[in-house]
Amino acid sequence: RRPALITFMKALILAGGMGTRLRPLTLSTPKPLLPLLDRPMVMHIIDSLPAEVDTVVLAVSYMKDLLEGYFLKHDCGRKVVLVNEEEPLGTGGAVRNVRQYLDGTFLCFNGDIISSLDLNDMLAFHRRHGGIGTLALWRVQDPSAFGVVGLEGARITVFQEKPAPGEAISDLINAGVYVFEPELLEHIPPGVVSLERQVFPNVLDRGLYGYRFDGHWVDCGTPAGYLEAQRALLERGRTKVAPAIVRGSELIGPNYIDGASLSGCRVGPFVCALPGASIGEGSTVEGSVLMEGATIGRGCTVRACLLGPGTMVKDGSALQGRALAPLRGRQAGLH
Repeated sequence: RRPALITFMKALILAGGMGTRLRPLTLSTPKPLLPLLDRPMVMHIIDSLPAEVDTVVLAVSYMKDLLEGYFLKHDCGRKVVLVNEEEPLGTGGAVRNVRQYLDGTFLCFNGDIISSLDLNDMLAFHRRHGGIGTLALWRVQDPSAFGVVGLEGARITVFQEKPAPGEAISDLINAGVYVFEPELLEHIPPGVVSLERQVFPNVLDRGLYGYRFDGHWVDCGTPAGYLEAQRALLERGRTKVAPAIVRGSELIGPNYIDGASLSGCRVGPFVCALPGASIGEGSTVEGSVLMEGATIGRGCTVRACLLGPGTMVKDGSALQGRALAPLRGRQAGLH
């Protein structure tokens, strides 16, 4: 018997935002390329895709040239197409803007979501139910900051956008990962369009289904979310300890240390220190990210901080919950 033919499909990643909540890090690096442990944020999505996805479409606008440069240098095993968005179009408008590349069932992602979602299982669920789309759903204690859905069985019956505290119809939120049939594109009007507010409520009769999953789900679009995603990955074994230099330092795991220099310091838990980073004598660093070349001086205390490439923290500094990056020759900070 002949083996079954593989039907290839597309994945769309919505990555057009300016990453304003992660400034100053995103003033020089587009959010999809910010490192999350061993690879850029966007690669955590691409590497999780099912084998049948042969093409990744990125809807981009901010710093498109840097994204193009990255994918020219790094082969991710799939064809990558970058489509520019001249002006913000919303989630629905961004999907419509790349419609010429979407010729069958396709996956769609918000570009700053890190999760344990099993995409193969979600695809099988979508195919079994046969609707126009399937939304990944995540359970939260307080859904007031999210888009909430109501279900009858597996079918979505109602949407509620950012309900007032105590008024949510359920504790299930839209997790920002979708499987769509190409028919959905016919229901997205031109212009600035929100999938959540203007498209989904209008296609409920076509069959929108909710796929619930467990494990972890994090929106990385804020400094706190970025660190939460790092912690989730470290807790699930994405650890590494390969420092370039260690002199009398104490490491408290789990951590991701790759080519950093540690000298008489206390590091961890939940620290990522990338090549060229260094931590000086007598310093304590916990729950933080040191991107390439970031330097922490002597006698510092750094907790829950994001330190961009080349950032320098002066001797004796005490930092908590800060995002820092060099800007015009000096440090720029964001509380």
